[in-house]
Amino acid sequence: MDLSYDPPEQFRTAIDQVHEIVAGEVGSDDFGPDDYLAGLKVLLQSMDYDPRFSEQGRRIAWARVIGTLRGRAHAIKSMKDNPGFDANEVVSPVVIIGVPRTGTTALHRLMAVDRRFQGLQTWLLDSPMPRPPIETWSDSPEFRKSAELLDAQYAASPESRAAHHRAAEEVHECCFLLSQSFRCNILSCSHSAATYDAWWCGQSEWPGYQYYKQCVQLIGSNEPQTRWLLKNPGHIENLDLLFTVFPDAKVIQTHRDPAKAVPSLVALLMQMHPIMEEGRYEQRAENMLQREVAKWSNAVRKCDRVRAEHPGKVLDIVHGDFHREPMNVLEQIYDFIGMEITDEVRPQLQQRIDEKPELQHGVHRYSITDYGMTEDEAREPFGDYIQRFDLLNN
Repeated sequence: MDLSYDPPEQFRTAIDQVHEIVAGEVGSDDFGPDDYLAGLKVLLQSMDYDPRFSEQGRRIAWARVIGTLRGRAHAIKSMKDNPGFDANEVVSPVVIIGVPRTGTTALHRLMAVDRRFQGLQTWLLDSPMPRPPIETWSDSPEFRKSAELLDAQYAASPESRAAHHRAAEEVHECCFLLSQSFRCNILSCSHSAATYDAWWCGQSEWPGYQYYKQCVQLIGSNEPQTRWLLKNPGHIENLDLLFTVFPDAKVIQTHRDPAKAVPSLVALLMQMHPIMEEGRYEQRAENMLQREVAKWSNAVRKCDRVRAEHPGKVLDIVHGDFHREPMNVLEQIYDFIGMEITDEVRPQLQQRIDEKPELQHGVHRYSITDYGMTEDEAREPFGDYIQRFDLLNN
C-alpha cells in the first residue's frame, strides 16, 4: 500500500479523485469496461458509513482503493500495449480451491516448485503485464514497489507473517485480479463493510471472471504453452464461472473441519482491526465469524451443485492427509492432472516439505471461543459435508 496520498474527507465523493490519481501514476486514463464502477461507488460509500476508521485506517483503506484501481489501469494499458496477448487459450490449468485455511496456500506453493507450471506472482497481481524473465525482476520498478509495500505491511502487523506470509516473487491468489473489477469478497475483509457486503452478495462476478481470464492470458503471453497453476479459495463459490472461462480446468478442492478453518480465517482477518479501526473488536470478530460461516457453508453447497454437472473434473484432498503424507497426496494430484513427478522435481518437492517454510515466521494461534461461537455451531450450517470427508478425524 502506498500511504503517500492523504485520504479525502468523504470517500463517496472521491470517485473522480481516485481515477485522476491512478491515471497520473499509470500514464493512462483507460480503465476498460465500466462494469467495475458500480462496485467502486458502493465500496466508497461503505467506507464512509460502516467502519470506525482510525486515522491510519483511513489512509490504508484509501491506499487499497488506489492500489486496486491502479492494478486495473495497469492491466488495461498493458493489454493495449501488447496486441495479440489473448491469441492463445489457457489450456487445462490446474486450479486449487477450498474453504480458506484448508491448506490451499501450502499446496499451491509446494506445487509451484515444479517449473513446468507458471503462476500468478504477487508483484504481477499488483501490476499485470506479460511476465518478464525471472532474472530481470529485481530491476523492475513494479517488482521493487510490491516488495517495499509488503515490507511496510509486515512492519505494521508483524504477526500476519505467521498467519499468511506473502513475498513479491511467490505465487499468490487469483482473488487479487478478481478484486480489480470491484466485485469481490476480499474488498470487505480488512475493515467493517456491511454496506458493500450486502451489495456484493446480490451481484454476479461474471465481469470479474472475464477480466481475470484476460489478465491470466496477458501475464502468461510470453509462455503460452506453459501450464498454469492457479489458486483461490473463493472459486468454490463461482465454480460455474471458473469452468466457463477455463472449460478444461483440473480442479483440486481441499477440505478441513470448518470449526478449525473458519476461525483461523477470522483470526487472520482480525489482525488488521486494531490498525484499521477504533474499538468494537469483540463485536466485529463475532459478526465476522457469523458472516464467514454463512458465506463458506453456502459456497460449499454451490460448489457441490456445480461439481455434479462436471464429473471427473475435481479431485478432493483432505487437509489432514496432506499434512501427514504430502508426497503421497502429490502423487494423487499429478496422476489426476496427467503429469508425472520427475526425478528432477521430486527432491525439490521433498526439500520444501522438509523445510516447512510456512512455519518459519511463527505459529498462527487462535480459538473459536474468542468469537462467541462453539465448534458445533460452526459445523451445523455445513450439513453432511463434514461427515462426507470425515473431517472430524482430519
